[in-house]
Amino acid sequence: MHIHKYEKIWLTFGIGCLIVFLTVVGVSAFAAGQQPPSCLTTIDPEKVDSTPPFDHPGLVKKGDKEYELNIVVAAFSFTPNAIEIPKGAKVTINVTSKDVIHGFEIPGTNVNMMVEPGYVNSLTTTFDKPGEYTILCNEYCGAGHHMMTARIKVVE
Repeated sequence: MHIHKYEKIWLTFGIGCLIVFLTVVGVSAFAAGQQPPSCLTTIDPEKVDSTPPFDHPGLVKKGDKEYELNIVVAAFSFTPNAIEIPKGAKVTINVTSKDVIHGFEIPGTNVNMMVEPGYVNSLTTTFDKPGEYTILCNEYCGAGHHMMTARIKVVE
């Protein structure tokens, strides 16, 4: 079987590009540790109220300008529903649900998570601008979904 010269060139070029692409993806995934986040942390949704750190939800200071915010989502409410955070604080938000799938979004920031029962979702963000931020459930969760909000107040 005879393959034309230009076909051989394009086949070689295409296979070469494919090898380079797969090598870059493989190196970045394994050597550089750039992998998608996974839900490695699980929790029994029936025992959320007795499982640390969700047995005492709220803001916990971990270091200078570093905080951990633990929030429990259930039945059209966020616990706690009013949070005060200092400006410039690096906050790791840990969220779990006791009942159904909820959303967790803070408009105007990069915070947007889906909260599933049995899993703990975490995200780290920095609040640089003082003011009030609204936490919304952006995943329909039942008849009271439209009333499901909480507030974060960032203070100087």
